[in-house]
Amino acid sequence: MTAPAASARRAEELRALLRHHAERYYVLDDPEIGDDAYDALLDELRGLEAEHPELLTPDSPTQRVGGTPVSSLEKVTHLLPMLSLANARSEEELRAWVGRMRNHLAREGIDDPRFEYVCEPKIDGLAISLLYRDGILERGATRGNGEVGEDVTHNLRTIPSIPARIAVADGEDPPALLEVRGEVYMSLPDFQALNERRAEAGESTFMNPRNAAAGTIRQLDPRLAAQRPLSMWCYGVGAMEGARFTSHWDSLRWLEAHGFRVNGDVVRLGGEDEAVARCLAWQERRGGLDFEIDGVVVKVDDVELQRRLGVVGRDPRWAIAWKFPPTTAVTTLRNVLWNVGKFGDLHPFAELEPVHVGGVTVKMATLHNEEDLARKDVRPGDEVIVLRAGDVIPQVVSPAPHAAERADRAPVPRPPARCPVCDTPTVKPEGAVFTRCPNVVCPGRQWQLLKHFASQGAMDIDGLGEKQVAALQEAGLVRTAADFYRLTPEALEALEGVGEVSARRLVDAIAASRDRPFGRVLFAIGLEEVGFVTGRSLAQQFRTIDALLAATPDEIQQTPGVGPIMARRIADQLADEDRRALIADLRAQGLRFEEDGPPPGEGPLSGRTLVLTGTLPDLTREQATERITAAGGRVTSSVSKKTDYVVAGESPGSKLEKAERLGVAVLDEAGLLGLLEP
Repeated sequence: MTAPAASARRAEELRALLRHHAERYYVLDDPEIGDDAYDALLDELRGLEAEHPELLTPDSPTQRVGGTPVSSLEKVTHLLPMLSLANARSEEELRAWVGRMRNHLAREGIDDPRFEYVCEPKIDGLAISLLYRDGILERGATRGNGEVGEDVTHNLRTIPSIPARIAVADGEDPPALLEVRGEVYMSLPDFQALNERRAEAGESTFMNPRNAAAGTIRQLDPRLAAQRPLSMWCYGVGAMEGARFTSHWDSLRWLEAHGFRVNGDVVRLGGEDEAVARCLAWQERRGGLDFEIDGVVVKVDDVELQRRLGVVGRDPRWAIAWKFPPTTAVTTLRNVLWNVGKFGDLHPFAELEPVHVGGVTVKMATLHNEEDLARKDVRPGDEVIVLRAGDVIPQVVSPAPHAAERADRAPVPRPPARCPVCDTPTVKPEGAVFTRCPNVVCPGRQWQLLKHFASQGAMDIDGLGEKQVAALQEAGLVRTAADFYRLTPEALEALEGVGEVSARRLVDAIAASRDRPFGRVLFAIGLEEVGFVTGRSLAQQFRTIDALLAATPDEIQQTPGVGPIMARRIADQLADEDRRALIADLRAQGLRFEEDGPPPGEGPLSGRTLVLTGTLPDLTREQATERITAAGGRVTSSVSKKTDYVVAGESPGSKLEKAERLGVAVLDEAGLLGLLEP
């Protein structure tokens, strides 16, 4: 049966609208409509396709939820090999690579070639090839051995940032064939949230984001992939018909203009000195990224020079990977010890034979949780592999090779039967992931809550770190967070090592924290499920603590980013008598439990979109974002024609270049502060 012409036209119109809005959201980070409006369009299309199945197309946005599982992953041969990269680990090695290219071209009759380079972050994910015919995604495959990979199209279709159809302008024909190459990855915040959800559900956790991405892409059931937060950065093209690029940079700009996600920090540079400086800069900033990279890829930009340089073995002569210094080492695990978390959960950590890793000496490392400890099967006396990536807490990755073959291995470590801090018998309810200390006044648990309250992301009390919190707790001066605000300089001076000046400074810092906004206070009091973003969302949704305390789970669920299970847990915690007593005490101490700023969408920056880049003189990225959103504005991560202002600090990178190219207004910190004035 043929669908009515009006239904067919509406289905095609809806597909076009949904593709457009998906690109705005997932690729450009610049949405034009809200989630509710997008979902309404998607529901309308689902209804039409259900009523008229003949309207369903393979590239329909409704298919991203995951279709029928496949029985196996079929092997596919790449149209062009996906080559590997030679490595450079120092400035000298990168300059030697440039010298080798010059020598090779000299033998080809090209003397003194002028090289321009494109520098790209080397994403630590899974290399993928996307094959489009006449603009429609036909196949997606893993790199495999470079010649032959596995067909994982069923899973790649579920990733929102991968276009099912190439976005072309009116009157423009897509290439007859285009292979797009990139890296599928999982961001660090998404990885952490995924592992937390899996742990709570009693499922195994992933070792790192790369394993999570690779494991997801190779699943047989696409419904599993659809549930996991994957994304993709595109870094080049392979085989193509109907398109031609004279430079690698042009190919990236074309991909970006046609719906593909290209990392905003990719830059084109004029010489090897700039390339070296760029690699060193990435090496310094890697610990502050929200995704993992293990190096920088440097490519010759000119496609004709690439062709003349050719390939040696399996490596292109025209590209190289600047690999960062090793962040792993092997040492002996002395013992497995246990910490008490702020909600009573017990977390294992490793006491190590001191070892030098990533520029520091490591004596302790995390073992994450008891399920992860069991999976890794590391025991006291084993040689273990320790990882330290950027500024992340060192972690034990696995036993060293052959460690499990020792005949005299220690017994498998188990969670303690009694709390290591308060000696209360521990419990592990049926179906729970964590063994817990049930004592709500356990000093270890209280210390974690107090430390969290004072931390930089919460109340940000300068000078009140974990050692100071422990000293105050041990002296009996602080039992709950409200006790911080009752401290006096005289009481602090009685503590060992605290003088008159430092005591006064700490009291002043505590007093200054009373001005922290409502959302920060909600985050600081230590509610399970409530992070910095959720705390701010709750504050904006309910405006006052009284309204939040009176809210039902259904009402809490209306908050952006809060689901039904989270809403129930938040409501249960806010109904607890001790929690309400703490809130009342903090309120009496003058903390802010009302949202003073304008409702979302109101204020001096109402309707304005801003992008932050570089390091500002006085404001952190978090503080600037908070000020902007409090003024009714919106902060996105990428620059587009819809961006109203780019706020640029020191080392702004390519976002500033793109702003200047698009004619977007650029402000410094002083200019931003001027806009924030009502």
